[in-house]
Amino acid sequence: QVQVVESGGGLVQAGGSLRVACAASGNIFSIRAMSWYRQPPGKQRELVADIGSGGSTTYAASVKGRFTISRDNAKNTVYLQMNSLKPEDTAVYYCKVKMWSGLRLDDYWGQGTQVTVSS
Repeated sequence: QVQVVESGGGLVQAGGSLRVACAASGNIFSIRAMSWYRQPPGKQRELVADIGSGGSTTYAASVKGRFTISRDNAKNTVYLQMNSLKPEDTAVYYCKVKMWSGLRLDDYWGQGTQVTVSS
């Protein structure tokens, strides 16, 4: 009954900005962490950024200083603000929600949203 939905992807020029969002809904009890992954065409999925329940954040080296992850706990939503975009940022961006289910942690994935950066 948990749904994870990304939004906000699109086409942007190199050097531009874009913000993607991910909302979790349904039987939400307690979210431990929310993360953004991306999968460029022909490549493996990679972690971009995550944010823990206490607000701590981590970033991939390739996006550090350009991307910012944040969350709105009241809305069970995580955002990824992407600035100074580069063509190599082009990928399908996926949201992962790590949530307590009883006494164990489960991962829930969104469907992905396409981000395309033109040169």
